[in-house]
Amino acid sequence: MEKCCCTPMRKKNSDKEELYQFDNKLAKNNHPEVRFREIPGGIAYLGTNTIVGYEADIETPQYKKAIASYLIDQYAVTNRDFKRFIDDTGYKTDAERFGWSFVFHLFISEKDKHNVLQVVENTPWWCVVEGATWKHPMGPDSSIEEMMDHPVVHVSLNDANAYCEWAGTRLPTELEWEHAARGGTIDTIHPWGDELMIDGEHQCNTWQGKFPLTNTEEDGYLATASVDSYKPNAYGLYNMIGNVWEWCSDSFCSEIKGYSKQEDPGFKVLKGGSYLCHHSYCNRYRIAARIGNTKDSSTGNIGFRVIKR
Repeated sequence: MEKCCCTPMRKKNSDKEELYQFDNKLAKNNHPEVRFREIPGGIAYLGTNTIVGYEADIETPQYKKAIASYLIDQYAVTNRDFKRFIDDTGYKTDAERFGWSFVFHLFISEKDKHNVLQVVENTPWWCVVEGATWKHPMGPDSSIEEMMDHPVVHVSLNDANAYCEWAGTRLPTELEWEHAARGGTIDTIHPWGDELMIDGEHQCNTWQGKFPLTNTEEDGYLATASVDSYKPNAYGLYNMIGNVWEWCSDSFCSEIKGYSKQEDPGFKVLKGGSYLCHHSYCNRYRIAARIGNTKDSSTGNIGFRVIKR
C-alpha cells in the first residue's frame, strides 16, 4: 500500500492509544439537531471508474451496495461544537496528551518557531510543533477566538469517537460519506461535476499557487474556511471536499475494498481532501479520494463530520 503524505502520522502502535474516559451518563443529543440532513437510502457507490482514480489508494474499481437512509451533519464539527464537548467533559485530546501535533510550515509564527521540535522527513513542510492543539491550531501563539465557525482540527480518530460518544452521534462509514458527498450522482469527480471550477468560480477550499511555498489564496482562504463557505451539494452538505480531511469509521483496507481483517494494517480512512490539496502534489480533492492514518494522529488539516442512525 502506498503511504500518503497528505497528512503525517504519529508512530504506529503508540503506547498512548488508550481512550480517555469520562462520565457520559448524559451523552445524548448534544450535537445541534437542526444541522442534520436526511440522506435517502438505495444504491450507494464507493470508489470510481474514472481515469483520475488512484489504484494504489484502492479507489478503483467502483463498488455499489444497498444502503439505508441516515442523517448527516451538513457541516463539519466546528471549534464551537468541540469547545462545548471539552467544557462539558474535561476531555484531553491526543495532541494535548502527547504535547505536540503537526502544523504546516507557513502557519508557524516567529514566536512559535522555538516550539518546532522537528520536521517530517520527505515532507519538511510538516512541522512537529510543541503545544499545537485544537485550541491553538498553528502553535501556542495562535487561537481559535476568531475561528469558532471553522472546522476543529488537530483531532485524532480517538478524539472524534469521544466527541461522538458525548454527542449521541457516530462517524460515517466510507460508503455513507461518499453516498452523501455524491448528492445523487454516480461517478462525478466532484460533488458538483467533473470540472474543479464553475464559470471561473471556486467551489471548494484548496491550494492555489506553488505548493508548498506560495498560496495565492484565489479561493479566499490560506488555511481553513468557515464550515458554511461555498455552495452546498444537492443534499445541502457543505465542504464535502476541500477545507479539512474528515475521519470515517472504516479501516483503509476494509472488507468492502476486498481485504480481510488480517490484512488491515491499522490505518483508518480519511475523506475529502483539504485546503492543502493541489493538483501538482495531491489530487485528492475528489469524492472517491481516500487516505489512511493511525487513530492517534492529528494535524492542522484533519477534522470530522457526524451522522445519526
